[in-house]
Amino acid sequence: MNRSESQRSFHRSPFSVRQLKGLINTIATLSILVILGWSSTIANADVRLPGFFGNHMVLQQKQPIQVWGWADANESITATIGSSSASTTAGADGKWRLELPAMPASNDAVTLTIKGNNTVELTDVLIGEVWLCSGQSNMEWTVSRSSDSKNEIAAAKYPLIRHIKVAKSPSALPVDDIESKWEICSPDTAGNFTACGYFMARKLHSELNVPIGLLNSTWGGTRVEPWTPPNGFKNVPATNDIYQSVIGRTPGSPAYKAKLNQHIAATEQWLAKAKTAVDTLEPVTASPAFPSSLIPFTKRKDPTTLYNGMIHAMVGFPIRGAIWYQGESNHREGMMYFEKKKALIQGWRELWGQGDFPFYFVQIAPFKYGDEDPTILADFWEAQTAVTTLPNTGMVVTNDIATIGNIHPPNKQDVGLRLAYLALKNDYGKSGVVANSPQLDSFEVSGSKLKIKFKNVGGGLKTRDGKSPSHFEIIGAGSEGFQPAAATIDSDSVILSSDAVESPSAFRYAWNKTAEPNLCGGTGLPVSAFRGGEIP
Repeated sequence: MNRSESQRSFHRSPFSVRQLKGLINTIATLSILVILGWSSTIANADVRLPGFFGNHMVLQQKQPIQVWGWADANESITATIGSSSASTTAGADGKWRLELPAMPASNDAVTLTIKGNNTVELTDVLIGEVWLCSGQSNMEWTVSRSSDSKNEIAAAKYPLIRHIKVAKSPSALPVDDIESKWEICSPDTAGNFTACGYFMARKLHSELNVPIGLLNSTWGGTRVEPWTPPNGFKNVPATNDIYQSVIGRTPGSPAYKAKLNQHIAATEQWLAKAKTAVDTLEPVTASPAFPSSLIPFTKRKDPTTLYNGMIHAMVGFPIRGAIWYQGESNHREGMMYFEKKKALIQGWRELWGQGDFPFYFVQIAPFKYGDEDPTILADFWEAQTAVTTLPNTGMVVTNDIATIGNIHPPNKQDVGLRLAYLALKNDYGKSGVVANSPQLDSFEVSGSKLKIKFKNVGGGLKTRDGKSPSHFEIIGAGSEGFQPAAATIDSDSVILSSDAVESPSAFRYAWNKTAEPNLCGGTGLPVSAFRGGEIP
């Protein structure tokens, strides 16, 4: 196209020069208005709370009510619940936190109101008991996948039981906010509740007649390390190497800065040499690789990632305690698991600032685990039992309700009941409740017999099938390894003997990954795998 054609084309344009100038001015004006409107929004940020504060929520009774969130810098915030109010001022970063007085449990709902430049009103709020439910798939397992699910769901008419499910989200750094909707227990919703948590809550609700709230933060197939905060690893010597690995990947930490500066210096030296080599035609070595120790943990299997993404935001939200069902993904670790659980429990407790809040957990059930050495799982059960030496902890034994070919036993009703028994006895002062399985108290050898005395027998030992106690083995000098033992019950004791062991010195019980033993206490609570004595 020549110049004259171009000019003729331009003159045929629907806009004149004046119109084009006007259009440009209009666009500029609109842009300014948009920017001013955006700035106005920033300057008048709405008061908001973390996403798990919502309608139908349950707040922990008899503990100061902690409320926090975000607003405009220096904005005045007032929270009101019932007849109580508290005020504060948002910091320069827009964060605010306040505390309302503790309230007793009540089946009557209240409204929580937060006022700033705007008003947030949370309705149908209950005051009761709040439990954190966490772990891997057996805690995530829903009511809809449990035994007799159809009838259980149809009967789930407990509007004072409430539940939230935290979204699965690993994170390299702690996340301050998570979205989670509180649901009222009904046949329409209960099918998706954590089964262990729900059956525990149902028992607690029937015994205490108070609302129960469940914070369900679970993910199938996960290890214990991702759920553990850095401070937990730091304070347990056996896990300090994990802490060093975590802190070395944390931006801003001295270890991270030192390593990154070292890498930057090495890279700058390489760049200088490489630039020179362009003209000198000298060969250039490969550039320094980015240190793997600086690559952030981001996957669900990595240490701290699930704490960061699925627990951290709730820290400080008052709870009664925590229940935990996990271990299948760590089951080859023996007593090292005890050290990792110590890091998890102590780390959570320190951050929550509620002292040694109750921590009750479920011992994983017998399962085949392929061609694996059958004693590996028994070693792990021993490590889980060791966790009960930590203050205010308790363990549910499940070797009587296992499904050897299914790593997810569907009978979550008994699991929930046993968790509830621990809470009823230890936290709610219910007398006469036997919550712990029988455990080794002492043992003695007399000739060819070995006598084991138990505690927590719940009225006396028995077997759930009426037969002699099974799965006992003994060993002694001259015997060819552990030998099956004949066992008889004598009140709170079991007497063992074997024709193949003349002088027993050690024993073990249910020491096999597929063992489903029959010994239990008077209340029916089963005896866990255990061992004792000296192997010759």
